[in-house]
Amino acid sequence: MPWFVALLIQLSFSYLATVAFAVIINVPRKALNLAGWAGMMGWLAYWLLVEAGIGRMMANLTGAFVIGVCGIFFARYKKMPVIIFNIPGFVPLVPGAVAYQAVRAVVMGQLDSALQYVSRVIMIAGAIAVGFMLAQLLSELLYKQAVLKPKK
Repeated sequence: MPWFVALLIQLSFSYLATVAFAVIINVPRKALNLAGWAGMMGWLAYWLLVEAGIGRMMANLTGAFVIGVCGIFFARYKKMPVIIFNIPGFVPLVPGAVAYQAVRAVVMGQLDSALQYVSRVIMIAGAIAVGFMLAQLLSELLYKQAVLKPKK
């Protein structure tokens, strides 16, 4: 498959997944498009880094950072809370398949592989949390430097 077709598929499905989850959790209609863009941009960062051979932890951290930065800018643009854009945006990064494999391994009695899967889920969740924290830290630093001063 050509790279541009794969890129188009990745972008469209990450956008659709994010918007679908945003609809489910009752995000306001005027924020749905930008929430989808936040999720799509975060997934794009993640996917490109994984394709480049960077580890999944660093890719998750970078994807979460991109979602956090997009959420901050979109929230300022729409004058809405940041969480409206961040929560749906993180949906593509959630390690659901790995968590499922962990539960399946426990049920099958394969405790060694279950422990490996659980540790992977914890590391991915930690990377996502650190990426989000770094985006908030960057926002605070820029705000204090008067780059993002609110208008009066």
